[in-house]
Amino acid sequence: MNTVIRIIEEKDYLSVADIWREVLNIPVTDEDLTRTYDKMKADDRYITYVAEFDGRVVGLVTMVSVLAVGHPSGYTKVNGLGVLPEYRNMGIGRMLMEKAEQAAVQNGTRYLGLASGLMRENAHRFYEHLGYVRTSYWFGKRV
Repeated sequence: MNTVIRIIEEKDYLSVADIWREVLNIPVTDEDLTRTYDKMKADDRYITYVAEFDGRVVGLVTMVSVLAVGHPSGYTKVNGLGVLPEYRNMGIGRMLMEKAEQAAVQNGTRYLGLASGLMRENAHRFYEHLGYVRTSYWFGKRV
């Protein structure tokens, strides 16, 4: 297996947009994704890593470091983790989450959190297998 985990580059945006759409079911246009990642690139609280397998971007993890009461050093929130279906069960998701954990420690945050869709039961088992504990429900409302 020739997998490299590295920071996202602009050349990866279209591949990453496909992962957001196909794996994470987020209906994002290429233009919106490019605009968002350009903004994130200018803000050092955000970081995105891609998994490249034999030269093809096949996965991503994107996160943000935030401040919050109860977390004096802040915490890191994973905003998205996705691996193309044909590349699952190869350790790529684990590699991406390990990189996210390393980044959290490097940023001075010692807690990593994430939300996962209710229907993504395989993802829930994956996170629990990695040592993550279900602590809450995530609620959202468009305003």
